[in-house]
Amino acid sequence: MIAMDPAVEALPERGPEQRATASGSGLRLEGVVKRFGEFVAVRGIDLDVEQGTFLTILGPSGSGKTTLLRMIAGFMPVSEGAIWLGGRDVSRVAPGERDIGMVFQNYALFPHMTVLENVAYGLKVRKRAKAERERRAHEVLALVGLEGFDERLPRQLSGGQQQRVAFARALAFEPQMLLMDEPLGALDRELRVRMAAELRRLHDELGNTVLYVTHDREEALTLSDKIAVMRNGVVEAIGIPQDLFARPDTGFVAAFFGGHNVVPCEQLPGAQAPGTQRVRCLHQTLDVARSPRLAADAADACLAIPGDALALVEPHEGEASGAPAVVNSAVYMGNAIQVNCDVEPDRPGPPIRLRVDLPGGRSVPPPVGTRVRVVIRPETVTAVGA
Repeated sequence: MIAMDPAVEALPERGPEQRATASGSGLRLEGVVKRFGEFVAVRGIDLDVEQGTFLTILGPSGSGKTTLLRMIAGFMPVSEGAIWLGGRDVSRVAPGERDIGMVFQNYALFPHMTVLENVAYGLKVRKRAKAERERRAHEVLALVGLEGFDERLPRQLSGGQQQRVAFARALAFEPQMLLMDEPLGALDRELRVRMAAELRRLHDELGNTVLYVTHDREEALTLSDKIAVMRNGVVEAIGIPQDLFARPDTGFVAAFFGGHNVVPCEQLPGAQAPGTQRVRCLHQTLDVARSPRLAADAADACLAIPGDALALVEPHEGEASGAPAVVNSAVYMGNAIQVNCDVEPDRPGPPIRLRVDLPGGRSVPPPVGTRVRVVIRPETVTAVGA
Protein backbone atom coordinates (compact mmCIF):
# COMPACT_ATOMS: atom_id res chain seq x y z
CA MET A 1 0.00 0.00 0.00
CA ILE A 2 1.22 3.47 -0.90
CA ALA A 3 -0.04 5.95 1.72
CA MET A 4 0.50 9.41 3.10
CA ASP A 5 -0.07 11.53 6.17
CA PRO A 6 -3.51 13.18 5.79
CA ALA A 7 -2.85 15.94 8.29
CA VAL A 8 -2.78 19.53 7.04
CA GLU A 9 0.19 21.34 8.50
CA ALA A 10 -1.08 24.20 10.68
CA LEU A 11 0.13 27.68 9.87
CA PRO A 12 0.77 30.06 12.79
CA GLU A 13 -2.22 32.34 13.26
CA ARG A 14 -1.46 36.03 13.22
CA GLY A 15 -3.66 39.01 13.82
CA PRO A 16 -3.64 42.73 14.44
CA GLU A 17 -3.91 42.13 18.20
CA GLN A 18 -0.45 40.55 18.19
CA ARG A 19 1.36 43.81 17.55
CA ALA A 20 1.01 47.53 18.18
CA THR A 21 -1.23 49.18 15.62
CA ALA A 22 -1.25 52.64 14.12
CA SER A 23 -4.08 55.04 14.80
CA GLY A 24 -7.19 55.15 12.61
CA SER A 25 -10.16 52.97 11.82
CA GLY A 26 -8.94 51.08 8.77
CA LEU A 27 -10.53 50.81 5.34
CA ARG A 28 -14.17 50.37 4.36
CA LEU A 29 -15.54 49.81 0.85
CA GLU A 30 -19.27 50.26 0.26
CA GLY A 31 -20.72 48.94 -3.00
CA VAL A 32 -17.64 49.87 -5.04
CA VAL A 33 -18.19 49.48 -8.80
CA LYS A 34 -15.92 50.22 -11.76
CA ARG A 35 -17.26 50.34 -15.30
CA PHE A 36 -15.34 50.74 -18.55
CA GLY A 37 -18.16 51.46 -20.95
CA GLU A 38 -20.45 48.44 -20.83
CA PHE A 39 -17.79 46.24 -19.21
CA VAL A 40 -18.03 45.99 -15.40
CA ALA A 41 -14.56 45.28 -13.97
CA VAL A 42 -15.49 45.54 -10.27
CA ARG A 43 -19.00 44.54 -9.25
CA GLY A 44 -20.25 46.17 -6.06
CA ILE A 45 -17.60 45.19 -3.51
CA ASP A 46 -18.24 45.64 0.21
CA LEU A 47 -15.16 45.17 2.36
CA ASP A 48 -13.98 46.07 5.87
CA VAL A 49 -10.26 46.00 6.69
CA GLU A 50 -9.37 46.58 10.34
CA GLN A 51 -6.52 48.95 11.13
CA GLY A 52 -3.20 47.08 11.32
CA THR A 53 -4.33 44.16 9.13
CA PHE A 54 -2.22 42.75 6.31
CA LEU A 55 -4.84 41.86 3.68
CA THR A 56 -3.82 40.18 0.45
CA ILE A 57 -6.10 40.47 -2.57
CA LEU A 58 -5.49 37.29 -4.53
CA GLY A 59 -6.89 36.43 -7.92
CA PRO A 60 -6.10 35.49 -11.51
CA SER A 61 -5.44 38.01 -14.27
CA GLY A 62 -8.63 39.88 -15.12
CA SER A 63 -10.28 39.31 -11.74
CA GLY A 64 -10.34 43.05 -10.94
CA LYS A 65 -7.79 43.12 -8.13
CA THR A 66 -5.48 45.78 -9.59
CA THR A 67 -8.45 47.90 -10.68
CA LEU A 68 -9.74 47.79 -7.11
CA LEU A 69 -6.33 48.78 -5.73
CA ARG A 70 -6.06 51.71 -8.14
CA MET A 71 -9.48 53.00 -7.07
CA ILE A 72 -8.45 52.82 -3.42
CA ALA A 73 -5.23 54.70 -4.25
CA GLY A 74 -7.18 57.36 -6.15
CA PHE A 75 -5.54 56.72 -9.53
CA MET A 76 -8.87 55.65 -10.98
CA PRO A 77 -12.33 57.10 -10.14
CA VAL A 78 -15.07 54.85 -8.78
CA SER A 79 -18.18 54.47 -10.93
CA GLU A 80 -20.39 53.80 -7.91
CA GLY A 81 -19.95 53.35 -4.18
CA ALA A 82 -17.70 54.86 -1.53
CA ILE A 83 -14.20 54.35 -0.12
CA TRP A 84 -13.64 55.25 3.53
CA LEU A 85 -10.18 55.48 5.08
CA GLY A 86 -9.68 56.30 8.74
CA GLY A 87 -13.32 57.33 9.03
CA ARG A 88 -13.08 59.75 6.07
CA ASP A 89 -14.78 59.36 2.68
CA VAL A 90 -11.88 59.58 0.21
CA SER A 91 -13.84 58.47 -2.88
CA ARG A 92 -13.34 61.84 -4.60
CA VAL A 93 -10.10 62.87 -2.87
CA ALA A 94 -6.88 63.28 -4.92
CA PRO A 95 -4.25 60.52 -4.50
CA GLY A 96 -1.75 62.77 -2.73
CA GLU A 97 -4.33 63.69 -0.10
CA ARG A 98 -5.40 60.15 0.85
CA ASP A 99 -2.50 59.41 3.24
CA ILE A 100 -1.68 56.21 1.33
CA GLY A 101 1.77 54.85 0.43
CA MET A 102 2.12 52.89 -2.81
CA VAL A 103 4.70 50.28 -3.85
CA PHE A 104 4.74 49.18 -7.50
CA GLN A 105 6.15 46.10 -9.21
CA ASN A 106 8.56 48.20 -11.31
CA TYR A 107 9.77 50.19 -8.23
CA ALA A 108 9.19 53.58 -10.02
CA LEU A 109 12.38 55.10 -8.59
CA PHE A 110 13.70 58.38 -10.01
CA PRO A 111 16.90 57.36 -11.84
CA HIS A 112 18.61 60.78 -11.48
CA MET A 113 18.02 60.96 -7.70
CA THR A 114 20.13 59.35 -4.99
CA VAL A 115 18.64 56.77 -2.65
CA LEU A 116 18.23 59.42 0.06
CA GLU A 117 16.52 61.82 -2.37
CA ASN A 118 14.17 59.11 -3.61
CA VAL A 119 13.13 58.22 -0.09
CA ALA A 120 12.71 61.85 0.95
CA TYR A 121 10.76 62.84 -2.17
CA GLY A 122 7.28 62.30 -0.71
CA LEU A 123 8.21 64.41 2.30
CA LYS A 124 9.50 67.17 0.01
CA VAL A 125 6.19 67.19 -1.89
CA ARG A 126 4.46 67.56 1.49
CA LYS A 127 6.71 70.57 2.19
CA ARG A 128 8.53 69.13 5.19
CA ALA A 129 11.70 70.92 6.27
CA LYS A 130 14.96 69.62 4.78
CA ALA A 131 16.38 68.54 8.15
CA GLU A 132 13.19 66.63 8.94
CA ARG A 133 13.22 65.00 5.47
CA GLU A 134 16.77 63.77 5.85
CA ARG A 135 16.26 62.56 9.42
CA ARG A 136 13.16 60.54 8.46
CA ALA A 137 14.80 59.19 5.29
CA HIS A 138 17.75 57.91 7.32
CA GLU A 139 15.35 56.30 9.81
CA VAL A 140 13.46 54.30 7.20
CA LEU A 141 16.61 53.35 5.29
CA ALA A 142 17.93 51.85 8.54
CA LEU A 143 14.61 50.09 9.00
CA VAL A 144 14.93 48.33 5.61
CA GLY A 145 18.64 47.58 6.07
CA LEU A 146 20.10 50.15 3.67
CA GLU A 147 22.27 52.26 5.97
CA GLY A 148 25.20 53.71 4.04
CA PHE A 149 23.43 53.59 0.67
CA ASP A 150 22.34 57.26 0.82
CA GLU A 151 24.36 58.58 -2.11
CA ARG A 152 23.94 55.68 -4.52
CA LEU A 153 21.82 55.97 -7.63
CA PRO A 154 19.15 53.32 -8.44
CA ARG A 155 21.30 51.85 -11.25
CA GLN A 156 23.99 51.06 -8.68
CA LEU A 157 21.62 48.83 -6.68
CA SER A 158 20.48 45.23 -7.07
CA GLY A 159 16.82 44.44 -7.71
CA GLY A 160 16.24 43.58 -4.07
CA GLN A 161 17.92 46.80 -2.91
CA GLN A 162 15.81 48.86 -5.32
CA GLN A 163 12.69 47.22 -3.91
CA ARG A 164 13.81 48.13 -0.39
CA VAL A 165 14.19 51.74 -1.47
CA ALA A 166 10.65 51.65 -2.85
CA PHE A 167 9.39 50.31 0.49
CA ALA A 168 11.33 52.98 2.38
CA ARG A 169 9.91 55.76 0.20
CA ALA A 170 6.35 54.49 0.80
CA LEU A 171 6.96 54.35 4.56
CA ALA A 172 8.74 57.68 4.91
CA PHE A 173 5.68 59.91 5.39
CA GLU A 174 4.05 57.42 7.81
CA PRO A 175 0.88 56.73 5.78
CA GLN A 176 -2.26 55.24 7.30
CA MET A 177 -2.19 52.50 4.67
CA LEU A 178 0.27 50.85 2.29
CA LEU A 179 -0.92 49.55 -1.09
CA MET A 180 1.34 47.08 -2.87
CA ASP A 181 0.73 45.94 -6.44
CA GLU A 182 2.72 42.74 -7.20
CA PRO A 183 5.80 44.32 -5.54
CA LEU A 184 7.89 41.12 -5.66
CA GLY A 185 6.90 40.02 -9.16
CA ALA A 186 10.11 41.21 -10.86
CA LEU A 187 12.42 39.34 -8.44
CA ASP A 188 13.77 35.81 -8.76
CA ARG A 189 12.27 33.13 -6.52
CA GLU A 190 14.98 33.08 -3.83
CA LEU A 191 14.93 36.85 -3.50
CA ARG A 192 11.09 36.90 -3.43
CA VAL A 193 11.15 34.53 -0.45
CA ARG A 194 13.67 36.72 1.41
CA MET A 195 11.82 39.94 0.61
CA ALA A 196 8.49 38.43 1.68
CA ALA A 197 10.00 37.62 5.07
CA GLU A 198 11.35 41.19 5.27
CA LEU A 199 7.93 42.61 4.41
CA ARG A 200 6.31 40.56 7.15
CA ARG A 201 8.95 41.75 9.66
CA LEU A 202 8.34 45.38 8.73
CA HIS A 203 4.61 44.97 9.06
CA ASP A 204 4.87 43.31 12.46
CA GLU A 205 7.14 46.12 13.63
CA LEU A 206 5.16 49.06 12.22
CA GLY A 207 1.55 47.86 12.36
CA ASN A 208 0.43 49.65 9.18
CA THR A 209 -2.69 48.56 7.35
CA VAL A 210 -1.51 46.85 4.15
CA LEU A 211 -3.40 45.86 1.00
CA TYR A 212 -1.23 43.60 -1.11
CA VAL A 213 -2.20 42.46 -4.61
CA THR A 214 -0.79 39.23 -6.04
CA HIS A 215 -1.68 36.15 -8.06
CA ASP A 216 0.86 34.05 -6.11
CA ARG A 217 -0.78 31.99 -3.36
CA GLU A 218 2.56 31.23 -1.67
CA GLU A 219 3.13 34.96 -1.14
CA ALA A 220 -0.43 35.25 0.17
CA LEU A 221 0.11 32.40 2.64
CA THR A 222 3.45 33.78 3.81
CA LEU A 223 2.39 37.38 4.34
CA SER A 224 -1.26 37.67 5.17
CA ASP A 225 -3.42 38.09 8.24
CA LYS A 226 -6.40 37.74 5.89
CA ILE A 227 -6.86 36.94 2.20
CA ALA A 228 -9.60 38.11 -0.14
CA VAL A 229 -9.93 35.88 -3.21
CA MET A 230 -11.31 37.74 -6.25
CA ARG A 231 -13.03 36.30 -9.31
CA ASN A 232 -14.78 38.15 -12.14
CA GLY A 233 -14.88 41.47 -10.27
CA VAL A 234 -16.25 40.18 -6.96
CA VAL A 235 -14.76 38.90 -3.72
CA GLU A 236 -15.38 35.15 -3.89
CA ALA A 237 -14.23 34.54 -0.32
CA ILE A 238 -12.36 36.25 2.51
CA GLY A 239 -10.81 34.82 5.65
CA ILE A 240 -7.62 33.80 7.42
CA PRO A 241 -5.28 31.62 5.34
CA GLN A 242 -5.87 28.51 7.45
CA ASP A 243 -9.64 28.60 6.96
CA LEU A 244 -9.50 29.30 3.24
CA PHE A 245 -7.10 26.41 2.75
CA ALA A 246 -8.67 23.85 5.06
CA ARG A 247 -12.36 24.67 4.45
CA PRO A 248 -12.80 26.52 1.13
CA ASP A 249 -16.27 27.90 0.36
CA THR A 250 -16.29 27.20 -3.38
CA GLY A 251 -14.57 25.02 -5.94
CA PHE A 252 -12.81 28.07 -7.40
CA VAL A 253 -11.30 29.00 -4.02
CA ALA A 254 -10.29 25.37 -3.44
CA ALA A 255 -8.52 25.10 -6.80
CA PHE A 256 -7.02 28.58 -7.14
CA PHE A 257 -6.04 29.31 -3.54
CA GLY A 258 -5.69 25.84 -2.05
CA GLY A 259 -4.40 24.02 -5.10
CA HIS A 260 -6.89 21.24 -4.30
CA ASN A 261 -8.44 18.71 -6.64
CA VAL A 262 -12.06 19.62 -7.40
CA VAL A 263 -14.12 16.57 -8.34
CA PRO A 264 -17.86 16.33 -9.13
CA CYS A 265 -19.88 14.45 -6.51
CA GLU A 266 -23.44 13.40 -5.78
CA GLN A 267 -25.11 14.66 -2.60
CA LEU A 268 -26.86 11.94 -0.60
CA PRO A 269 -29.14 12.00 2.47
CA GLY A 270 -28.05 10.57 5.80
CA ALA A 271 -25.10 12.65 7.04
CA GLN A 272 -24.44 11.80 10.70
CA ALA A 273 -23.22 15.14 12.09
CA PRO A 274 -24.19 18.82 11.77
CA GLY A 275 -22.17 20.68 9.16
CA THR A 276 -21.44 17.52 7.19
CA GLN A 277 -22.70 16.09 3.93
CA ARG A 278 -22.91 12.51 2.72
CA VAL A 279 -21.64 12.19 -0.85
CA ARG A 280 -20.82 9.65 -3.51
CA CYS A 281 -17.52 10.36 -5.25
CA LEU A 282 -14.87 8.24 -6.97
CA HIS A 283 -16.72 5.02 -6.08
CA GLN A 284 -16.82 5.89 -2.37
CA THR A 285 -19.65 6.99 -0.04
CA LEU A 286 -18.30 9.46 2.51
CA ASP A 287 -19.40 11.96 5.16
CA VAL A 288 -17.40 15.18 4.68
CA ALA A 289 -17.47 18.79 5.86
CA ARG A 290 -20.00 20.93 4.00
CA SER A 291 -19.59 24.51 2.81
CA PRO A 292 -22.46 26.73 4.09
CA ARG A 293 -22.71 28.08 0.54
CA LEU A 294 -23.54 24.69 -0.99
CA ALA A 295 -27.25 24.42 -1.79
CA ALA A 296 -28.96 21.13 -0.97
CA ASP A 297 -30.16 20.77 -4.57
CA ALA A 298 -26.96 22.07 -6.23
CA ALA A 299 -26.34 20.39 -9.56
CA ASP A 300 -22.68 21.45 -9.48
CA ALA A 301 -21.71 19.90 -6.13
CA CYS A 302 -18.01 19.00 -5.93
CA LEU A 303 -15.48 17.75 -3.44
CA ALA A 304 -12.47 19.94 -2.69
CA ILE A 305 -9.78 17.33 -2.06
CA PRO A 306 -6.25 18.31 -0.98
CA GLY A 307 -3.55 16.26 -2.66
CA ASP A 308 -2.55 14.75 0.67
CA ALA A 309 -6.14 13.63 1.36
CA LEU A 310 -5.75 10.96 -1.33
CA ALA A 311 -3.97 7.64 -0.96
CA LEU A 312 -2.87 5.11 -3.56
CA VAL A 313 -3.47 1.44 -2.84
CA GLU A 314 -2.63 -1.68 -4.79
CA PRO A 315 -5.45 -2.80 -7.13
CA HIS A 316 -6.04 -6.14 -5.41
CA GLU A 317 -8.68 -8.29 -7.00
CA GLY A 318 -11.99 -7.72 -5.23
CA GLU A 319 -10.80 -4.45 -3.68
CA ALA A 320 -14.00 -2.53 -2.87
CA SER A 321 -12.58 0.81 -1.81
CA GLY A 322 -11.51 3.59 -4.14
CA ALA A 323 -11.52 4.28 -7.87
CA PRO A 324 -9.39 2.47 -10.48
CA ALA A 325 -6.60 4.69 -11.79
CA VAL A 326 -3.38 4.73 -13.79
CA VAL A 327 -0.26 6.72 -12.84
CA ASN A 328 0.32 9.35 -15.52
CA SER A 329 3.41 11.01 -13.98
CA ALA A 330 5.32 11.05 -10.71
CA VAL A 331 7.80 13.71 -9.60
CA TYR A 332 10.10 13.37 -6.60
CA MET A 333 10.26 16.71 -4.74
CA GLY A 334 12.33 15.83 -1.68
CA ASN A 335 9.85 15.77 1.18
CA ALA A 336 6.98 14.81 -1.12
CA ILE A 337 6.17 12.90 -4.29
CA GLN A 338 3.64 14.52 -6.58
CA VAL A 339 1.73 11.91 -8.56
CA ASN A 340 -0.75 12.65 -11.33
CA CYS A 341 -3.29 9.89 -11.85
CA ASP A 342 -5.96 9.34 -14.49
CA VAL A 343 -8.91 8.15 -12.40
CA GLU A 344 -12.05 6.33 -13.52
CA PRO A 345 -15.09 8.57 -12.80
CA ASP A 346 -18.32 7.41 -11.16
CA ARG A 347 -20.24 7.83 -14.39
CA PRO A 348 -19.24 6.92 -17.96
CA GLY A 349 -16.84 9.50 -19.34
CA PRO A 350 -13.18 10.38 -19.77
CA PRO A 351 -10.74 9.81 -16.87
CA ILE A 352 -10.33 12.56 -14.27
CA ARG A 353 -6.77 13.83 -13.75
CA LEU A 354 -6.00 14.10 -10.01
CA ARG A 355 -2.90 15.15 -8.09
CA VAL A 356 -1.92 12.89 -5.21
CA ASP A 357 0.74 14.08 -2.74
CA LEU A 358 2.65 11.21 -1.15
CA PRO A 359 5.42 11.33 1.47
CA GLY A 360 8.90 11.74 0.01
CA GLY A 361 12.12 11.06 1.86
CA ARG A 362 13.43 7.66 0.77
CA SER A 363 10.20 6.65 -0.97
CA VAL A 364 10.46 5.80 -4.67
CA PRO A 365 7.92 7.34 -7.09
CA PRO A 366 5.54 4.80 -8.63
CA PRO A 367 6.37 4.06 -12.28
CA VAL A 368 4.29 5.66 -15.01
CA GLY A 369 1.56 3.25 -16.13
CA THR A 370 1.17 1.61 -12.71
CA ARG A 371 -2.42 0.56 -12.03
CA VAL A 372 -3.66 1.60 -8.60
CA ARG A 373 -6.79 2.57 -6.73
CA VAL A 374 -7.27 6.12 -5.46
CA VAL A 375 -8.84 6.32 -1.99
CA ILE A 376 -10.26 9.53 -0.48
CA ARG A 377 -9.48 10.22 3.17
CA PRO A 378 -12.42 12.41 4.20
CA GLU A 379 -11.02 14.27 7.24
CA THR A 380 -9.79 17.31 5.29
CA VAL A 381 -12.27 17.16 2.38
CA THR A 382 -15.09 19.70 1.86
CA ALA A 383 -18.27 19.53 -0.22
CA VAL A 384 -18.61 22.79 -2.18
CA GLY A 385 -20.33 24.33 -5.17
CA ALA A 386 -18.29 24.98 -8.28
